[in-house]
Amino acid sequence: QVQLVESGGGLVQPGGSLRLSCVASGFNLDYYAIAWFRQAPEKERDWVSCLDATDGNTYYADSVKGRFTISKDNAKNTIYLQLNSLKPEDTAVYYCGTDRTSRCPVRTDTRTSWGQGTQVTVSS
Repeated sequence: QVQLVESGGGLVQPGGSLRLSCVASGFNLDYYAIAWFRQAPEKERDWVSCLDATDGNTYYADSVKGRFTISKDNAKNTIYLQLNSLKPEDTAVYYCGTDRTSRCPVRTDTRTSWGQGTQVTVSS
């Protein structure tokens, strides 16, 4: 059974940093692509970043490129999202997800497995 558990969110001032974690169980990260999404209040869930399992390539939304970094620790079966230079508009619940395929982009449909999310709030 595929399970994803996010952690690492919190309250941070503008310009600050956080590292989010997504611990995977029930499958090996070598085989499935993992993506981070975020959802702000009253807005749709938007894609943020993706790590391809086939070639290790990483992808970022334009709004976070140069500030966020996705990475993987195979020994811990964990995906990370390093958030730097945070802005108030980064405030959202952040989710990791997989559609159980090896390639990015991760599709968002009935096949997608999600974690419970972790809240990131950027405010002074």
